Amino acid sequence: MPRFADQDRHRALRCLRGACAWALLAVFAAVSAQTAPDAGLKSGLAAAAGAVDPSAPAEAKLDERAALRAAQAAIGREVADHTLLDRQGKPVRLSSYRGKPLVVSFIYTGCFQVCPASTRALHEAVKGLDKLLGPNQYNVVSIGFNQPFDSPTAMRDFAAQHRIDAANWEFLSPHRSTVDALTRDFGFSYQATPAGFDHVLGVTVLDGQGRVYTQVFGDRLTADQLGEPLKQLLGRAPLAQAPTFSGVLERVRILCTVYDPETGQYRYNYALLFEVLCGLAFFLTVGGYFLAEWREVRQRRRAGVDGSQRLPASGPLH
Repeated sequence: MPRFADQDRHRALRCLRGACAWALLAVFAAVSAQTAPDAGLKSGLAAAAGAVDPSAPAEAKLDERAALRAAQAAIGREVADHTLLDRQGKPVRLSSYRGKPLVVSFIYTGCFQVCPASTRALHEAVKGLDKLLGPNQYNVVSIGFNQPFDSPTAMRDFAAQHRIDAANWEFLSPHRSTVDALTRDFGFSYQATPAGFDHVLGVTVLDGQGRVYTQVFGDRLTADQLGEPLKQLLGRAPLAQAPTFSGVLERVRILCTVYDPETGQYRYNYALLFEVLCGLAFFLTVGGYFLAEWREVRQRRRAGVDGSQRLPASGPLH
């Protein structure tokens, strides 16, 4: 009789284990549905249609379609380990930014309208990510491609003029001889014009391995245009071999934030957070049940072993 009871218990445990797995899959499927990667790509391409500076003379304008093809072709490409100079003139290798997502913007400091406006918009977008991400979770770099004029001093002055002093944002200057290879790696195209430069506006997002993850086009970037690809990258990043509770909690926190277009910032989606907490509570409840059953079976087995060992010690009956 006990043998059949154990078999029934094992069947029940298997059923509960399967139900727990399906519940967790349902929770995370609902979370993943909040961040579909295709939507961001399509909206970025639509924004790029008017991203080229229209003030350039017709004979010197950038071939917009070719520029967009080059940008899209760069997706998935690993960017070479170029060495640039920071605002203090110290060499910085791009590989030093690996391990975290990186947002890259190309500018030239001699621009008086488009680049300052797009940089201010990027600054506002980065500030809009405060509730979603901390400055230690991603980095931003602005690269001056008009060399030798975009020197470390010019880049430092440009950052100061726009009051950008974020700890995770640096302004970099490449050597003139490396500008072509650098911009080609990122899929960034530009054309010199009598008025300055004609170029597609936007930023490039690299993953933690230094590969181009996506291109975000437009001269008025918003927090969600940056937040969604960053959210996807951080959500897909593998957890450590021995994940900590704080690490798992941070992953859930990121997944449970949504963009609020009215404020231009991210906020917590409490309905989604409730779903995740319910799934977690279910998992813990089932896990507690498994543990209690395991302890009960173990105690019964120990009691049976102890009884069988004590029985011969009583000696034969007379």
